[in-house]
Amino acid sequence: MSEQDYAPFMREALALAQEGRFTACPNPTVGAVLVRDGRIVAGGFHRAAGDDHAEVACLKNAAEGSRETVGATLVVTLEPCKHCGKTPPCTDAILAAGIARVVVGLADPNPLAGGGSVRLREAGVEVIEGVLEQECRDLVADFLVWQETDRPYVILKMAATLDGRIAARNGQSRWIGSAASRRKVQQWRAGVGHCGGVVLVGGGTFRADNPRLTARDASVAGPQPLACVVTSCLPRADDAAFLPAERPLQTIFFTSPAAAGSVEADRLRRRGVRVLDYGYGPHDGADFVALMRTLRQETGSPYVLCEGGGRLALSLLEADMADEFRLHLAPSILGDNEAFPLFTGRAPLGMDEALRMRVSETSLCGGDVHLVLRPVV
Repeated sequence: MSEQDYAPFMREALALAQEGRFTACPNPTVGAVLVRDGRIVAGGFHRAAGDDHAEVACLKNAAEGSRETVGATLVVTLEPCKHCGKTPPCTDAILAAGIARVVVGLADPNPLAGGGSVRLREAGVEVIEGVLEQECRDLVADFLVWQETDRPYVILKMAATLDGRIAARNGQSRWIGSAASRRKVQQWRAGVGHCGGVVLVGGGTFRADNPRLTARDASVAGPQPLACVVTSCLPRADDAAFLPAERPLQTIFFTSPAAAGSVEADRLRRRGVRVLDYGYGPHDGADFVALMRTLRQETGSPYVLCEGGGRLALSLLEADMADEFRLHLAPSILGDNEAFPLFTGRAPLGMDEALRMRVSETSLCGGDVHLVLRPVV
């Protein structure tokens, strides 16, 4: 079989890996399938740190189903590890199972764990590398950010009409997306909360919506995400807004240096709210590079889920701080120039000044089109 012949099996491993999204943190999200006689006979994914890696989970599932592993092919999204950490080396389990061929999507970027392919080849196992490499790299994009930077992985989520509007001219936005799309967002909030992450909004969204920024999916139990608001105008400490009134210990305001040093900021701090200086970036706006580093230092948060609005989203994109842009397009049209646009705040004179991203995934959800966009590589 050629490398291309293994692509459908790798796609199945990629889909299986998504079952461990968020729960695998701070480890990479990984999936594996066992192939025999041209069909998948077992699969596994990495569920949580300290649990079996995807390869071992797959081999255990094969054993439980009485599937023969000797001479079979193992397809895995990330190179099997060769070191002993919280679990034994995956290469040892692969060799013990008599696997004849291992198909790898992405070489392990962790120097401590990498080198498994070399170990397997030295033991006589055929290793094919680089199958759907970009898709496998996108799968562990969060892990790469944690490995290479000192900031959280940033997911930007927005919902818009087909003509690119996020609210009617009066600010009303309920509901642009379908119920299924909204449930998906609640699942992301729950996942981010599970990891000790943050949900981020701008001051306009905070004042207009009085949000809770919690996961309201009753089927998901666990810690709630921290709430973060970026605004140059702090609320009063005696304001009835939900976040400072009901979630003060889980709320963070990033504001201007002057506002961070104000009496009102001190009053909010006495209630338990964290008020931090966002510094100044381009055009006297927030320095989002410094802001994200501060969030990681202050909270340990591995993820930030940003839910708008348009100016905040654009600022993140301009600062190259949107690692994953999830856009929900609803099959509806407002056709109103006064309605709120998806992005606002720039004045380019030509298409060469446009911010560009690449589409990495497309899907349908409850009638909406879901796009996942990532930085151009």
